[in-house]
Amino acid sequence: MDRIIKPMEVKYLRPSLKLVETVFAEWDSPEEGRMVRALVEEIRAKKYYLPALDLVMVDENDEVIGCAMFSRFHIEGRYEDELLLLTPVAVKTALQRQHISKALLEYGFAKAKEMGFRVILVEGDPKNYNPRGFQSSYLFGIEAGPKISLPHPDCLMVKELEEGALTHMSGQVDYSFYEALCGG
Repeated sequence: MDRIIKPMEVKYLRPSLKLVETVFAEWDSPEEGRMVRALVEEIRAKKYYLPALDLVMVDENDEVIGCAMFSRFHIEGRYEDELLLLTPVAVKTALQRQHISKALLEYGFAKAKEMGFRVILVEGDPKNYNPRGFQSSYLFGIEAGPKISLPHPDCLMVKELEEGALTHMSGQVDYSFYEALCGG
């Protein structure tokens, strides 16, 4: 099966939204699916969106089977030229465990580094992200703000794209820039 990673194109906008909504609805709930879809739409509409880092993987029929979105992010108004938020990552449920997300992430890390970004922040299951080089963010002085509810502090993670990039970063993560993450 041929699988190709591409930056977002107009023809993949709707299929990627459908994929994200379906995957998160199947994994969690229809509400979660709608929330993640709304977040993607919101990221794409705002100033931190980076089309070159809104990635899709397509199969030999040019159908979207996976996606990963990296967008600019800031902590307390700082670091937006060096920090990326990774969300969401979605792979068609029937094709999971086939290294699709691994390929998307590794491609994204290389592209982000090439673009001058130094650190990636993600919220998720450490089992999924530790193998890709992510570590608990609190170890570096980056913590979830009071409005972020994590199942465990280890669920907020960072990855350096450049060694030592985290030595000067610290602060509280706040998602209030995105209404979809604030229940609004």
